[in-house]
Amino acid sequence: MRSVRARTALSATAVVGVALVLAGLGLVLALRANLTGQAGLRAEVAAREVAAQIAAGTPYDRLDLPDGDEYPVRVTDGGGTLLAVGEEVQRITGAPVPDPDDDGDTEAEYGTGTATVDGRQESYRFAALSGERDGERYTVTAGASLTAEQDAVRTAVVFLSAGLPVMLAVVWTVTWLGARNALRPVEAIRAEMEAITSSTDLSRRVPVPPARDEVARLARATNETLTALQAAVERQRRFVADASHELRSPIAALRTELEVAAAHPALLDLDSAVDDVTRLQALASDLLLLARFDAGEETPMEPVALDELAREKVALRPGAVPVTVEATETVTVRGDRQGLERVLDNLLDNARRHATGSVAVRVTRDARWAVLEVTDDGPGIPEADRERVFDRFIRLDESRTRDAGGAGLGLAIVRDIVHRHGGYADAGSAPQGGALLRVRLLST
Repeated sequence: MRSVRARTALSATAVVGVALVLAGLGLVLALRANLTGQAGLRAEVAAREVAAQIAAGTPYDRLDLPDGDEYPVRVTDGGGTLLAVGEEVQRITGAPVPDPDDDGDTEAEYGTGTATVDGRQESYRFAALSGERDGERYTVTAGASLTAEQDAVRTAVVFLSAGLPVMLAVVWTVTWLGARNALRPVEAIRAEMEAITSSTDLSRRVPVPPARDEVARLARATNETLTALQAAVERQRRFVADASHELRSPIAALRTELEVAAAHPALLDLDSAVDDVTRLQALASDLLLLARFDAGEETPMEPVALDELAREKVALRPGAVPVTVEATETVTVRGDRQGLERVLDNLLDNARRHATGSVAVRVTRDARWAVLEVTDDGPGIPEADRERVFDRFIRLDESRTRDAGGAGLGLAIVRDIVHRHGGYADAGSAPQGGALLRVRLLST
């Protein structure tokens, strides 16, 4: 069965059916045992009445025995010889035989057998009592008919057999309807997800049922997934659009220069063409790195001395703006060395691009954090833009043009690398009035 409702109804019906069968069987067995016990008690009463007459000295042939149809009775001696028998009682079989060694035992023995009375054979519950009179042992056996008890048990079996299918049908119907109502929100979620898939409209959301149950939690989790997916798709679209825009400019400039050179070789500006190719190569490299970040590519981690790395990068990249390094202690982090080198390169490039006279790099330890700060004496970053400056393709003012700097990916790459290391990056104001870019990483 492909339907959850049908499978649920079938399972519930099967369980209830087994339970009803077992309960019915137990009921029938209990009813039979109870009715048989009552018949045994009636037989014992009849046997004791006869035994009382014998104990009172009544001769066997003068015993007042009950009617044979109702209570067949017989009296035998210790050897089994018949001493007295009820009227029209022709044969008794299956009656219990008391133990001859239990002298004076007043407890009745019970058994189930048959008796033939007036030519009719029926089932009886027998009770047998033993006693002695004048030194001779005797046994009184009396029976009570089981016909009424058997009829009652048979009626109960018929009633239960007839009611079982009805009960199972009711259980099936109720369970199926209950499962249908319970799964209706799930069907609504499925239908809406199918519509979203068909329309590719990620702004739509699945309905959330009012009940605070598993289905409601499923709907909320689905909507959260759709929200995250919509945000990711929007970021991807913006990224593609911005990347296309950024690539168009250097490619167009390079094409123009080549077309001019083809028409007028003397006007070829090789330095400008090389600069455009270099910018295009750097932009492609940045885009590829961000794509790797978005894909969740894993990188090997190793201990890295952040203070030594800062000194190395500053020494290897001298520039027109002097850079000072302040690191009074060894600060080690566990991370991707190439990624941390890229963080330092981008922070230094950004600071040098906007500094007027100096750039400072400071590496310190703050409790469990390794702190890397890069400051410059440039115009600084407005407080309202200090978070946005880490977004992709962001240039805040005219000083951050394509000619003066990059495509607005440097600080975005810094933030992504730092986040992958379990840290965070922020921007502030330097003491000398310029920009302060700070990176915090877990130290070892």
